[in-house]
Amino acid sequence: MNNRTTYPQPNEGRISFPTPDTMTAEQRAVYEQIVSGPRGVLVGPLRAALHNPALADRWQRLGQVLRFETSLPMHLNELAILVTARRWNSDLEWVIHAGDAERAGLPKAYIQAIYDGRAPDFGPDAPAREVYEFARQMLQTGNVEDAGYDAILARWGELGAVELTAVIGYYSMVAMTLNAHRVPLPVGVAATLLGPRDQLFTMPPAKEA
Repeated sequence: MNNRTTYPQPNEGRISFPTPDTMTAEQRAVYEQIVSGPRGVLVGPLRAALHNPALADRWQRLGQVLRFETSLPMHLNELAILVTARRWNSDLEWVIHAGDAERAGLPKAYIQAIYDGRAPDFGPDAPAREVYEFARQMLQTGNVEDAGYDAILARWGELGAVELTAVIGYYSMVAMTLNAHRVPLPVGVAATLLGPRDQLFTMPPAKEA
């Protein structure tokens, strides 16, 4: 059963967005793959990517792996995505993934802290603190210090370290696409993240338990 929220979208932005009645046969084939998959709806950067059906097809396949099929627990995957959305001040990425994160079991207090621009109080939750710090460093410096990298490697192995890095990179591309083309928010949803949308947001480091 697909209980994912659907997001009706206006067709406003810096570029046009193909709709089912305007799509080419190639675009329509990719569109059908997307809406029949775990997303259940065409939303976000894929609306822009669909101008190039081959790009949209590869994009949605990579996104499906990094959103739904990593070895990391879903709530930690979503934690990394939320840190990414906040860093790039991407409202649409935040709107979609804050709900996904809560459904996956990420504590509301963590979500609220990141929304507010604060480091969450992870307490004894070392796995979440390590993912947060890995994502924060990667997004702010383009790299991760040895201690942060080694923590992820020790807990999740080489596979987890590779996947987490890919998740952060992929959702940075998503955020930049949403921001650059001004892909609209869902109908009835206003921009919510604090700070100008055209400025970066610096997340504070996590505190040790």
